[in-house]
Amino acid sequence: MAGRKGAIAFGLVYIPVELFAATQDDAVRFNQLAKDSMKRVRYVKTCPDCKRELGPDDIVRGYQYEKGKYVVVSDEELDAIKTDADRSMKIVQFTDMEEVPPIYFEKPYQVVAQPGGEKPLELLRLAMVEEGKIAIGTTVLGNSETPIALIPYEDDLVMMTLHYQSEVKDIPKTLAHPDVADAELDMAKRLVESMSEPFDPARFKNEYQEKLMGLIQDKIAGKQIVAAQPSAQPSNVIDLMDALAASLKARTGEDPEKKPAKRSAARKKAAS
Repeated sequence: MAGRKGAIAFGLVYIPVELFAATQDDAVRFNQLAKDSMKRVRYVKTCPDCKRELGPDDIVRGYQYEKGKYVVVSDEELDAIKTDADRSMKIVQFTDMEEVPPIYFEKPYQVVAQPGGEKPLELLRLAMVEEGKIAIGTTVLGNSETPIALIPYEDDLVMMTLHYQSEVKDIPKTLAHPDVADAELDMAKRLVESMSEPFDPARFKNEYQEKLMGLIQDKIAGKQIVAAQPSAQPSNVIDLMDALAASLKARTGEDPEKKPAKRSAARKKAAS
């Protein structure tokens, strides 16, 4: 599968690369059907004047510059104004990963070197790994310039598109920060520590989608669909400490009131 060809502009270094989408959508898709005939609903594009159905070759792209007046722009014309600089990923700065709020990250792409770009791409990746930095820059995707981040990932390099600041909504409600007791915080930290382990993406499965496919197969086989039994839900938390202690005991099997908290590796290192 061919990717989008471009380059990384790193100072005066020009690294030819190719971009490949790093994710895919595995969601179950439904078609809309006419209830009586059970035929698929068609979305037909028609001309408002002659009422005839329009095919892809009958439709052009237009920009309304005055009410009812449009200027038509073709794909060829859009491509013609793109320079090599537009097609490249221009690195503007390097920064720490923590400096970019998670809300700005959008869609990942895998960056693969084109012939001749293998060494400079590896040099860039290693330099970022050694310095603990990610690269921030811009590129043109489709008809829009977008900010990007280049992020070392294992032995690869990933390009992540970023939102503009104007696209990120303000949080409508300020998050409350009530006072917490030292004992509550200590218990919460012990629960976090007991649940801490390396991230394993294979651990997570779309269980609801699996149930959805099971429902579909049952419907195909003519089976009756039986509603799932409601799962037991915890009652309203009256005592936060009791809830934390019960959670910790369920994780470790030990009475949290009798076992002192273990310091995490980071705290041990800081204390040494």
